Amino acid sequence: MSKKKGNIHYAWIILIGLCIMVGLGKSAISSSAGLFLTPVANDLNIGLGNLMLYFSISSVVTMIFLPFGGKLMAKYNIRLILIIAIVLQAGAFALFGLMNSVWGWYILSIPLAVGGVFITVIAGPVMINQWFKKKNGLALGIMGASVGAIGAILQPVIGNMIAGQGWRFSYIAVGVGVIIIAVPVILLIMRKSPQEKGLQPYGSKEDKDAVDNAQSTTENAGISMAVAKKSSAFYALITFFFFVTSIGSFSLHIPTFLSSKGYDVAFAGNVMGAYMIGALAGALILGFLSDKIGSKNTTILAMVLGLISISSILLFSANSVIITIAIVLLGFVVASIGTLGPALTTSLFGSKEYSQIYSTASLGLAIASVVALPAYGYIYDFVGSYNPALYALMVMMVLNIICVTLAFKGKKKLVDQGHWK
Repeated sequence: MSKKKGNIHYAWIILIGLCIMVGLGKSAISSSAGLFLTPVANDLNIGLGNLMLYFSISSVVTMIFLPFGGKLMAKYNIRLILIIAIVLQAGAFALFGLMNSVWGWYILSIPLAVGGVFITVIAGPVMINQWFKKKNGLALGIMGASVGAIGAILQPVIGNMIAGQGWRFSYIAVGVGVIIIAVPVILLIMRKSPQEKGLQPYGSKEDKDAVDNAQSTTENAGISMAVAKKSSAFYALITFFFFVTSIGSFSLHIPTFLSSKGYDVAFAGNVMGAYMIGALAGALILGFLSDKIGSKNTTILAMVLGLISISSILLFSANSVIITIAIVLLGFVVASIGTLGPALTTSLFGSKEYSQIYSTASLGLAIASVVALPAYGYIYDFVGSYNPALYALMVMMVLNIICVTLAFKGKKKLVDQGHWK
């Protein structure tokens, strides 16, 4: 089989399509949602807390739908699934612009979340796993970095649009714009597997034996969902997803933390900009390292760097230079959510039923989204300090190192028992 289209393997074209699709889904829709909250709440006289409940509803729907999403992606045409998903997600976002009651956000958060399961959670890791057998981690890192880069461009544009044209026009413009851009990308570029293009995955061996044995050595090698869900490795991975997402959720509290330490809003804004640069660099570097030294070693390294970051924040919060460096390092570590989670799933369970395993393990991610964000707020409200939350982050980083170690021990047992096929 030919591996390339021209001089570029088609896997890289798939990656470009994913960067656009996932970048728009995350940056234009998910990440920009916060920009609309205050204008909507003020205009419609809705309490900010009541409006923000739609995020919780979305998280619950995501948690419920994730296991089904993986099965649907494995069974049906990938382009049809993704087109329906982007229409649900971006279409619901556009319809927010027509709402006059908070119940509109509550109801539309359901299709918003169902579409987002595919666009922002499952599609990228699943398709990269299908198309890349070499440089898988780098591809995940590039996709993660593209989300940050697209967000850096779109966030100011959307903010200015809301200020100039109003939130109703902006909701509709963003939602419709995402559909107009993403649907042709999906139709023209996306393919579920290399076999649809008559290709082998990027990095597969090209000799005849490798082609003849492709099913056992590349595409379908791994552990089945039926076996995985009964293993200690699987539950260690879910726990890792929960902790790493809980760690990442603290980022939304960084400006409040800095304010509590006496820093002004301008400084907090500059630090958050630096944090995003750290996250972008982290996505690329962690992805590269996972290919070079393995996802297990890279994850442990990321957690150690996280411990250094939080320790510095606790010990040197009065030093503006050190705290800025520490928060940049925290951004670097938080990038592991989108890069190392999928890479660990591949390392532990292979490609045999990757979409089902990854989507179900991502329940840890969804549960953390519901629990962690308000928990940090309650800690600050009751204690008057974020220090207990920071100590909790350090504990979670240590637990993540333990989880990863236990997961790979669990994998070894599965392999020794002959379950890797």
